[in-house]
Amino acid sequence: MSSNDGAADTARDALDALPSIPRDEDGPVFREPWEAQAFAMTLRLYQQGLFTWPEWAATLTAEIERAQREGDPDRGDTYYHHWLCALERLVAEKGVTDAATLDRYRTAWRRAAMRTPHGQPIALEAADLGDASNRDSAPRG
Repeated sequence: MSSNDGAADTARDALDALPSIPRDEDGPVFREPWEAQAFAMTLRLYQQGLFTWPEWAATLTAEIERAQREGDPDRGDTYYHHWLCALERLVAEKGVTDAATLDRYRTAWRRAAMRTPHGQPIALEAADLGDASNRDSAPRG
């Protein structure tokens, strides 16, 4: 079995475990590239044993329920926002990262997106992260 077969099996497992995933007859449907990337990261972390599908499903369900209590209209267009929030929550709970690091990268991506012309790829730069060690290191007089 190739690694692609394993990924396909994992994707099928995800579809079976999470019937609310937006899909068509061919599988999951993504409106934007980041949604597919969040889906793929989740599958990969599952394959690496970071969490079980029941644990993932419970975390995603809790995130969706939290958003609905806070007024999410549940039109389907926010599903992968909830997915990403659930993924962030799990990686923080599992000690893979922490909330401060997640916030740092979230802010950096926003900065990068703000300066990127529409239709162009977003490039994250050291300055977006506020990393002083990667800034201009010219001697000061």
